[in-house]
Amino acid sequence: MSPKCCIFRTPPILSRHNKQAYIPDAFSIGPLHHGGQNLKAMEKIKAKYLQDLIDRSPIPSMKLRELINSIQAVENEARECYADEIAYTPYEFTEILVIDGCFTLELFYRDAYRNIKDMYKRDDPVFTKPCMLQFLQHDLILLENQVPWMVLELLFNKTRDPGHQMTLIELATSFFTDMFSSKIPFPNDSVRDVKHIPDLLRKFLISTSRGEEEGRLHLKFMPSATRLLEAGIKFKRGPSDKCILDIKFTNGFLEIPPILIHQTTETAFRNLISFEQCYCIDARITSYAIFLDNLINTTDDMEKLCERKIVNNLLNPEDATKFFNKLYHDTYVAKFHYETLGLQVNRYCQHKVPRWRAILVRNYFSNPWIILSTLGAIIILILTFVQTIYTVE
Repeated sequence: MSPKCCIFRTPPILSRHNKQAYIPDAFSIGPLHHGGQNLKAMEKIKAKYLQDLIDRSPIPSMKLRELINSIQAVENEARECYADEIAYTPYEFTEILVIDGCFTLELFYRDAYRNIKDMYKRDDPVFTKPCMLQFLQHDLILLENQVPWMVLELLFNKTRDPGHQMTLIELATSFFTDMFSSKIPFPNDSVRDVKHIPDLLRKFLISTSRGEEEGRLHLKFMPSATRLLEAGIKFKRGPSDKCILDIKFTNGFLEIPPILIHQTTETAFRNLISFEQCYCIDARITSYAIFLDNLINTTDDMEKLCERKIVNNLLNPEDATKFFNKLYHDTYVAKFHYETLGLQVNRYCQHKVPRWRAILVRNYFSNPWIILSTLGAIIILILTFVQTIYTVE
């Protein structure tokens, strides 16, 4: 494969766990799923968005020719970004990149500047139908469903409105800003050499994270949330403006930033993990998936984290739990990014005092009625003891 290769088909060993998480629902982006039978209906929407984008230029026909020429000049380089051999002719491939790239840009423009008058019309086929935005959030994060970032940059630089201040990176991350429930600032200059949208989202998370000490993957992982509570560990909801990767353990408190679980969450994580596995890069997202799988084994674990507002779950507890339990299966991790944290948690669990204290609180001080009953029993015991002393005397 070319050194530029960065867009892969997900290996069957990963896709077998949930094939739909890697296949577009409605929109094909790039050549790998182009022409799919269930995706043809949306080609008209993509063409309309392209037309609306170039119509904002003084001479639309000249602008279109300019865009085609710019992509033709890098057609070979763009072709090398795909692991699969592209069967389309140079002209057909260029046409796909221009239409899909411009559609993606216009989508980002309309989302970011939706409050600007006439940015899009009342009959907009995407923004007037909430389900379409959900389809697009799903389809645009698929590893197989991408155009190279350099293509988006070329098209962006030639269609950018001087009145729009946001960069391409800011436009893209703004569209996915609530994907993981992280209200964190836009990426700074540390986000460079972006390959495509999944790579941007991954770098976005990592660039806003404080990082974690690496280590070899141990066979003995952390106990589940229920077991940790029984061992005396307390869960603390981290700040909502912190990256979801920033988990820390201090003095018996496990602080975890809140994460949103919805219809597209599994798709996002699976495709980011697939990219890490195929591109052979640092497994930061895979490490996070391993941590969550350790923490959430049963619906009881999920409910405990939801009660503490660490997980905002929009699915039913059974589905969300199964999603976490299978998220990183059949992946390889050379370096586990939460090893130090796991060692600290396991060491704390081995202490008897926190465990006894947790058992005492759970059994005798978990609600007001049990507290009153316990206090009443203690008072009766004391009075009985005092009475026995006086009787002996």
